[in-house]
Amino acid sequence: MNKTQKHLIEDIIRDVVCFISQEYSLPADIAMGKFFNSPIFEKLQDIESGLYTESASYVYELYKQAKKLQ
Repeated sequence: MNKTQKHLIEDIIRDVVCFISQEYSLPADIAMGKFFNSPIFEKLQDIESGLYTESASYVYELYKQAKKLQ
């Protein structure tokens, strides 16, 4: 993973955690734990998936869909 990819992933993580925190009225640390334990977070970390090139809002929608399936 190069620096650019790492920064893109970090930016998406920050934004998605913020979205989770706001929508579900959760503290940031709890929202972070929920995202970090999701399959979408794992996919985001996989450079081969290309998910890091998508917008944070798109990744968040994937997170919410995956959450519904659990």
